[in-house]
Amino acid sequence: MLGEPRVVDPTIAGLLLAMMVAGLLSKAPTHGQHPNDVWAYVLAVGLALPYASHRRAPLISLTVVLGSLLVYAAIGYAAFPGVNAFVLLFGISLHSERFRAGVAFAATALSLVVAVALQPAGVVDRSSAISAALGTVIAWLGGENLRQRRARWAGLRERNELLEREREDRARQAVLEERLRIAREMHDVVAHAMSVIAVQAGVGSHVGLTQPAEAQQSLATIETTARSALVEMRRMLGVLRSAGDAPNTTAPAPGLRDVPELIRQVEQGGLSAKLQITGAAGEVPPGVDLSAYRIIQEALTNAIKHGGPNAQITLDYGEAAVSVEVTNDAAPHHDRGQHVVAAGHGIIGMRERVALCGGDLSANPRPGGGFRVAARLPYESGPS
Repeated sequence: MLGEPRVVDPTIAGLLLAMMVAGLLSKAPTHGQHPNDVWAYVLAVGLALPYASHRRAPLISLTVVLGSLLVYAAIGYAAFPGVNAFVLLFGISLHSERFRAGVAFAATALSLVVAVALQPAGVVDRSSAISAALGTVIAWLGGENLRQRRARWAGLRERNELLEREREDRARQAVLEERLRIAREMHDVVAHAMSVIAVQAGVGSHVGLTQPAEAQQSLATIETTARSALVEMRRMLGVLRSAGDAPNTTAPAPGLRDVPELIRQVEQGGLSAKLQITGAAGEVPPGVDLSAYRIIQEALTNAIKHGGPNAQITLDYGEAAVSVEVTNDAAPHHDRGQHVVAAGHGIIGMRERVALCGGDLSANPRPGGGFRVAARLPYESGPS
């Protein structure tokens, strides 16, 4: 790649050598300067090519360049090679630690002072010496500044990557915890169903010969309960439960029938919630019933924490699905993006519940302020 040091550094060294050779070929000696001979070109190689190794051996490269510079100035060749020293100093300041950059700066400044002093009379003047000093300072400060900026950029990238990994870890942990919670709640539903089956089977076995009608009713209850439990087991496919203990309870999980009691609870927290029900509340599968209740509960909890004083709940019992919508007003002096961030884990849990039922979820800020959560939970479809 073009940005790799093994490509960039030799390329710059080649350009410096080409500039030196072009200067030697184009500039004739004046004011007592020595004619350009083969040794001038040898010294040009020593002044240019060490840049290719300045990252691996900065002090050795600096010694070769400054030594060639002093010999070049002492002999008095034309085309003064100060730019090579400036470029090397910039490279060492950029790619080496601060101590080595300081050593390179001091050595370069001293060598340039000596090299300028060795020039024949009339070749250099005070402005030339000032230009050499300024070039040395600019090369050193430029490399040092860019090195520090690169270090800050690298630190910021590393910090952003760390924050991103932590965010992903928190999201995965939230999903895992929600899956385990869903598994525990589904266990309650299935355990309740199995308990009913066991009781009805005992009743049927006890009265099978003496009370055939009651035994038939027990068998019908067992069939209905078993079918419902099988539906819930199919909904649980893909949910891996690797930790946590399920509570040993046979009481059914809360459902949509408990929404009025939930509203009374949230009203004690200062939220005024109104419930609107459309459609006939028929036989809703326990998993859908539980998920719909939990979605309403989470939406109202977020409304208490982050929303205004009013909320509206719409519950629609359709032929193939139950639809839930919870909206709330904006809090005074609200930040429209704050609700989404604050309720991030709750929304993750809602999406997990809806996905288990094969439904759809929408959770977004309302255009006029506040928040809206809408979910559609089909009765029969499996996990999406």
